[in-house]
Amino acid sequence: MLEKSTDHYKCTFVNVRKNYYLCIVENRNYMRFRDVIGNERAIEQIRRMVDSGNIAHALLLHGEPGVPKLALALATAQYIHCTNRIGGDSCGMCPSCLQHQSLNHADTFYSYPIVKKGENPVSEDFDREWKRFLTEDVIAEDYERWLALLGNSNAQPIIYASESDNIVRKMSLSAYTAKYKVLIMWHADKMNKECSNKLLKLIEEPEPDCIFLLTTDNVKGILPTIYSRTQCIELRKPSTQQIADYLTRNGGIDMTEALALAAPADGNVMQALRNMDHGSETHDFHNDFVRLMRLAYMRDIAGLKQWSDEIAEYKREKSQRFLNYASRMVRENYIYNLSTPSLNYETQEEAQFSKNFARFINEENVERMLRLFGDAARDIRGNGNAKIILFDVAVKTTILIKK
Repeated sequence: MLEKSTDHYKCTFVNVRKNYYLCIVENRNYMRFRDVIGNERAIEQIRRMVDSGNIAHALLLHGEPGVPKLALALATAQYIHCTNRIGGDSCGMCPSCLQHQSLNHADTFYSYPIVKKGENPVSEDFDREWKRFLTEDVIAEDYERWLALLGNSNAQPIIYASESDNIVRKMSLSAYTAKYKVLIMWHADKMNKECSNKLLKLIEEPEPDCIFLLTTDNVKGILPTIYSRTQCIELRKPSTQQIADYLTRNGGIDMTEALALAAPADGNVMQALRNMDHGSETHDFHNDFVRLMRLAYMRDIAGLKQWSDEIAEYKREKSQRFLNYASRMVRENYIYNLSTPSLNYETQEEAQFSKNFARFINEENVERMLRLFGDAARDIRGNGNAKIILFDVAVKTTILIKK
């Protein structure tokens, strides 16, 4: 057996008989249950339903952003269609699995939020972008990356009413190669009202060979009548250790670094993957935090005013993420003083800074600094003036850092 690999695919040549090889192409980012991070209980629940033949006609997989819901939906569809399940998972080698891995299974359909493109917009208008997204970004299911692939990072994609007509047409056809037709709808909360109402009838009275796998970060955005007709499975955040294990397997980093990247992600796989890139947001936040503390120590008010204006230029959500990062760094530096390295989750860059900075975070100021950053994040979230809020943070930090 020979293998040829690229960044996203592994081609295995199996010697079937003399001078004849079968090439099995595996998309490394396509999913089996074993590839989903965490949520063993949810996986076991789905596995039992499929194995018993009593799978619900509509499953709603929901959880916080960064929890791999799309990955589980893809793994579930492949398991449903697999003709040679092994050890409670799809085999990855039967014709059905190979079709899933090449994103060409005849009885698997996808629906996802898009921007309008001509009359009667449907997901298939962005089929090429979707396949690229699945190839490169299944575990992270990074919504911002999807916006970039759509060509408009400021867009608000939705699932249009015309999409429901397309779904009804597809799901009314007889299954082509399998017992069940499966529709995977990513971000089902993005359906507009007309689409939701049209899809409701199909979910209420489904064909016996139809299975709907809906995923969402925002379960409250699902039409209540649709929600009541699905079997809901809430996915939990993967643990820091589970995410770190994934980073070491797929990112080529050691466990210490992986834990430092996974811990601040707080169960968000997408954020942990972003943290791996040292040119990423986390690296920038570290520089912003270091600059704040140095300017505050020097009581450089002019520099702090410039700092606050620059941070205020971040989008509201990014400003909140920075303040959350600042809170984490305060906690990590307080813990650093306990001289118990196993309790610290810091990157090498952060740990290097903490060697000299940690002594400035102590019992007298740690709670007040955490409250300062937390209140600022809350006020910005409430549409407060970011420049005023952040300059207030900067000035108060000059007082607290001397405590």
